[in-house]
Order: sequence, then structure tokens, then C-alpha cells
Amino acid sequence: MNYRVGPKGQVVIPKPIRDEIGLAPGDEVDFSLHGDQVVLRPSKSSGALRGRFRGLDLTGTLLADRAADRAREQSR
Repeated sequence: MNYRVGPKGQVVIPKPIRDEIGLAPGDEVDFSLHGDQVVLRPSKSSGALRGRFRGLDLTGTLLADRAADRAREQSR
């Protein structure tokens, strides 16, 4: 498969390749250079954390901790 690089340096990843490696719109990818070859891989770093803290009230916990800290400071 041959594709041209567009004026902004963009290249379309062919659908069969996107399907093969599981890329969807909005996914992040990593590029690396091996000799004269450019290697593209789905990024694992951001996807591994995506949704990890969903459903947890982290803001509420932080605010409660800060309130407890203030109460301790005021009681001294």
C-alpha cells in the first residue's frame, strides 16, 4: 500500500491496518524509528489509566481530608 504524505505531514492509516491493531478515532499512538522504518503502535500508557478511577469520589475525599486538616490546625 502506497500513500502520499499530505501538506501537514499527515498520512491516512489504511482501515485494514487500523482494524488489525485496534485503532479507533481519538486513540493515541506511539511512533519510533528503527533504521529507515517508522513504527506505529497503539499507545498503552494513557489507555491503561483511562477510567481507572471512575465512580470514586476523589474530590469528596480530598475535601474531607482538607477539612480534617483545618480542624486539627484550629484545635492546636
